[in-house]
Amino acid sequence: MAQSNIKVGVQKFGNFLSSMVMPNIGAFIAWGLITALFIPTGWAPNAALAKLVGPMVTYLLPLLIGYTGGKLIHDQRGGVVGAIATMGVIVGTTMPMFLGAMIMGPLGGYAIKKFDKAIEGKVKAGFEMLVNNFSAGIIGGALTLLSFLIIGPAVGTFTGWLVAGVDWMVGLGILPLTSIFIEPAKVLFLNNAINHGVLSPIALQQAKEQGQSVLFLLEANPGPGFGILLAYCFFGKGSAKMSAPGAAIIQFLGGIHEIYFPYILMKPMLFIAAILGGMSGVFTLVLLHGGLLSPASPGSIIALLLATPHNAGTYIANILGVLVAAVVSFVVSAIVLRTSKSETGDIETAANKMQEMKGKKSSVAGTFAARNGEFPADAKKVIFACDAGMGSSAMGASILRKKIKEAGLSVTSVNSAISNLPPDAEIVITQEELTPRARQKVPNAYHISVDSFLQAPEYDKLVEDLKNGKTEAAATVAEEAPAEQPSPETDEVPAPESDSDVLLERNIYLNQRFANKEEAIRFAGKVLAEQGYVNENYIEAMIARDELTSTYMGNDVAIPHGTEEAKKDVLKSGVVILQVPEGVDFDGNKVRLLFGIAGKDGTHLEILSGIAVTCSDMENIEKMAAAKTTRELMDVIGGLNK
Repeated sequence: MAQSNIKVGVQKFGNFLSSMVMPNIGAFIAWGLITALFIPTGWAPNAALAKLVGPMVTYLLPLLIGYTGGKLIHDQRGGVVGAIATMGVIVGTTMPMFLGAMIMGPLGGYAIKKFDKAIEGKVKAGFEMLVNNFSAGIIGGALTLLSFLIIGPAVGTFTGWLVAGVDWMVGLGILPLTSIFIEPAKVLFLNNAINHGVLSPIALQQAKEQGQSVLFLLEANPGPGFGILLAYCFFGKGSAKMSAPGAAIIQFLGGIHEIYFPYILMKPMLFIAAILGGMSGVFTLVLLHGGLLSPASPGSIIALLLATPHNAGTYIANILGVLVAAVVSFVVSAIVLRTSKSETGDIETAANKMQEMKGKKSSVAGTFAARNGEFPADAKKVIFACDAGMGSSAMGASILRKKIKEAGLSVTSVNSAISNLPPDAEIVITQEELTPRARQKVPNAYHISVDSFLQAPEYDKLVEDLKNGKTEAAATVAEEAPAEQPSPETDEVPAPESDSDVLLERNIYLNQRFANKEEAIRFAGKVLAEQGYVNENYIEAMIARDELTSTYMGNDVAIPHGTEEAKKDVLKSGVVILQVPEGVDFDGNKVRLLFGIAGKDGTHLEILSGIAVTCSDMENIEKMAAAKTTRELMDVIGGLNK
């Protein structure tokens, strides 16, 4: 558990560093191109235009990083103070202050955030602008002095030690050994901390002094991953072999290294191939004096060549560095795949494992998702499935039901827990993270994965598929929603409570503020418990459900609810609404409306259906998020009970 926490901590730290650098990669590329074009050894030497190179790397790039770092902490005010504070480390040293900017930017944002929180509600009307402007100026100025006198010189000394250490490793010929750490770190998503926290700042300093740096290629070299994917093309099996050619093109030309990680996770012995390929590539680059002018992002062969100095020897060195890495990793991977007696495993399962390790949605995981079964020629029912079958799936089914009705199709749209999917299911819709479970439960159904149940383009496409000769048009549509079945231990079916108990005006909370999503979910769960809808245990089940797959629905809406196992803790159906005008973060998505849900015997589905249809329109979301009274919010949804 401790190791897992450390890994998650490093991932978060790396992601934060990456979030400061990646939005500004365009500026790095612009600086690299201007350098490659106009310096004395460039493609088109021009003394006047070459004057842009120094100020860009000294001032522009660190200030952008500092502003972005501050903005991540406290929006625009944080960005401004972060940029002011960064100026101190820039002027306080003679080298590019990327590390200093990564420190002072977030520090500036944090300082002004704490100040704003301390004076919240204490500033008299009419003095807000005065206080805001002077506080930013005073705090920014103080941090600038701190960074100029202390932080800048300290970071400059530390960077000097790192550069000297790299030179020492190059002198001893042991720089290739860094691949032992870098290649596994990439697959474990720890590379951002290494790349953006250590390698890039040193590389930029070396590029300024020497015209290029091999450190830019330690992590960005596409060779090791490309070799592994090529080996799968020839020696892989099943879906892994079929998907490998496309993945190789995406990785090598598109620079999306993440796409080869699942192939390594299927065969962990391939870590050796990645390491040896990386070491061979670095050895070749050091031997032939390869390197780049600026970061190659994304890490494709195209970006790599564009960032290569205008020198034939360097072009040859960089190309050979990639090819040698690819050949070595290919040979080792081929040996592993040919001699391994264990099963290769499932590429989709490995992709989902990779996404879990990443800790957030992967941009490539969907590449490996395959749809089982054929589209039914005469479909009569579409099933939305989620873990518990009480929240997100019910809302999705309601929205699709409305679209189907408008299209005049005789197709029912219902919801279900994944564990309750019938074996004869025709079309099943799930969130992307849950699709593998649904496919395992009903492998012969036609599966559709969506990111958001509220706004999914897949709905319109499905309706079109159903309309285009695949079903008979009808004037009505059955508005079916399955109720929870009685327990097999008893023949007694509990009588559902009145709809008037499900959503009460007193359970709508306006103008709420939460530090994070867990705090918001716990608040909703506490209200449900206090109002007698659930037992206290249900609160932890709501947290667990959101960890399983996000309860963010799209359109600034989240619907936290319990897991399937927690249904026993639901006493009666209930809905709690939390309005969060400033929003709370749900895995990178801003949520302004939370609907805490407890469902029993399907008695909540009618109200939830109305909420779903209402929330599918952003105009309604804006009205509810801006509502000043509970009655005003209720009027948007349409007819709730006091």
